[in-house]
Parts: sequence; structure tokens; C-alpha cells
Amino acid sequence: MIRRRAVVVIVATVLAAPFCAFAQQAKIWRVGVLATRNRPASLEADAFGEFVQGMRELGYVEGKNVLIEFRWAEGKYERLPALAAELAHLRMDVIVAAGAQDIDAARRATSTIPIVMATSPDPVVSGFAKTLAHPGGNITGLTNSTEDISPKLFEMLQNTVPKLSRVAVLVNPVNSSHAGVLTSIEPAARRAGITLIPVEARDAAEIERAFSAMALAKAGAVLLPRDGFYIQQVHQMSKLAEKYRLPSISGYREYVEAGGLMSYGQSARQSFRRAATYVDKIFKGARPGDLPIEQPTIFELFVNARTAKALGLTLAQSLLISADKVIE
Repeated sequence: MIRRRAVVVIVATVLAAPFCAFAQQAKIWRVGVLATRNRPASLEADAFGEFVQGMRELGYVEGKNVLIEFRWAEGKYERLPALAAELAHLRMDVIVAAGAQDIDAARRATSTIPIVMATSPDPVVSGFAKTLAHPGGNITGLTNSTEDISPKLFEMLQNTVPKLSRVAVLVNPVNSSHAGVLTSIEPAARRAGITLIPVEARDAAEIERAFSAMALAKAGAVLLPRDGFYIQQVHQMSKLAEKYRLPSISGYREYVEAGGLMSYGQSARQSFRRAATYVDKIFKGARPGDLPIEQPTIFELFVNARTAKALGLTLAQSLLISADKVIE
């Protein structure tokens, strides 16, 4: 009798093993994505769609082994804390935060759920990480070098617009990195004898008024730093730059595609795709505090030759040759 029971136990154990393995394989991971902006009209054509595609390429299929919960603040920064708290309450396995304000809201909502930065200004200065090599805590991901490239944007405007004496800088007072943007370009402006005109704007109505103020201040060009809300307003800003005949430069290629003059910066699409690799590593057991934060190494230069012609600007041949894309 004892032997028969032993055999039954062994057989039951052997038969149960595949089912245990299947149960482990069938885990459905939960990813929350927090963003200041509106939901894009086409997710697939947007940088956020690149994250979904990146996850898919790593073997994560929505509805099969991963659920992705998007939370859009629709440009209302005051909504971010509640949206972040909601994702934390739903016990996401990872929260992907799109920009500085989103990362800060997620950090305040949870100290245990891993947070992946899809694009962030200096995370050490912002207090998101101890160091780039060893972030510590529950946050890791990618930087966007907003402050690092701002002097380059300023230099490109200076080299493109003749006799430039006044440059407006659109500043989002809610974005902690924008004060650093101004600080980073002030030395170059001082050496060139160019006056900087910071103009604040945190929503669509303020952007409209900001461009009007730039024109009244007789700005000769405008610099548009990277910002989670500004990227969804590229069409509005390009139209206003055209209306007030302001040569402009942005950190987003989407701005040039919308009719702006120039852009230089890392690809937001590539950043979101890379963010998927961090999520995958965390799912496989890596601790976010041990994953080095990635800095951009590839930058894109987009130029709109049609806009330059409309503004009466002659673009240097060296600029056109070095551009990744010239819109004719």
C-alpha cells in the first residue's frame, strides 16, 4: 500500500511539473506609461508607439503576456500626481515615465515599483539618481541631454541668422531642466553680445501669447527646448514662428516636419524603443538601481529648406550636407 501511494505521489508530481512551468510562462506583466501630453491621434506613428513596438520585438505581446496601461495628463501637470498614484495602486510591474515632470510624479507615488525614464534631463541634478553608472533606488533609463545640446542649438541659430542680436527662449516654468537650459547658453550669448529673452509658457494659450511677446520684444530668432508638452504643440509653434517670421530651432525633428526651420537632438522614437530594453531587463530580474543610465550618442539634424526660403534665409552648404534630412 505504501508503495502504491509513493507511485501515485511521484506520478502526480511528474504530471504537475509541466503545468507549473506553464503557469510561470503565462505570467502577464503590467506596464504603466505616464505622460504629460495628450494621447496621440495615432499611437503607432508616435514615439510611444515605438515603445510598444520595442516591447513586441522583445517578445512581449499586448493581451498575451503584457498589459500596457497608458495615462495621459493632457497637458495638465496638476493631473500627474493622481495618475501616477493610480498606476502605483494598480501595482504595475514597471512604470515608464516620459519626461521630467512624469518621472517626478512617479517617484513621489512609489519607492518600490521600478521606474524607467524614457527621456530625462540630467537625472542626477534632478535627484532621480545617485550617479549615472549606479542610479540606486528604483529609477533608471535614459537621459535626453537637454542642457548639454542647448549651446549647440544657440550656435546653429547664430550661424544661420545674419546680424542676430536678440534670441527668445521659450521656457516652461514647470520643467525643472529649463532653468539649466538658460544657464548653459548664457556664456555663449554674452560672448556674442546677444541678448537672451526668456518667455514663459506652460499651455497652448500661453504659447500663443509668448510668441506675440517675442515679436514685441523684437527677437530675431527663438530657441525651443525639449519638453513633454511642447512636443505635442509643434504644429502650433511652427505656425506661430511663421506668423511672426521668427527663425527657430527645436530639439525635436517633429517640429521641422511640422514646418519649423531646424531641429537638432536625439531621436525621441529611438529613446522610447530603448526604454523597452530596460523594462525587459527588469522583468528578467535586474534591479533598476543597478542598471546604468544611458546617455544619447546619436543626434539628428533636420532642416526645412522651404521655411528658410520663406524667411529669406540662405542656409550654409555645410549645414545642408550634414543634415540627416532636408525638407525641400
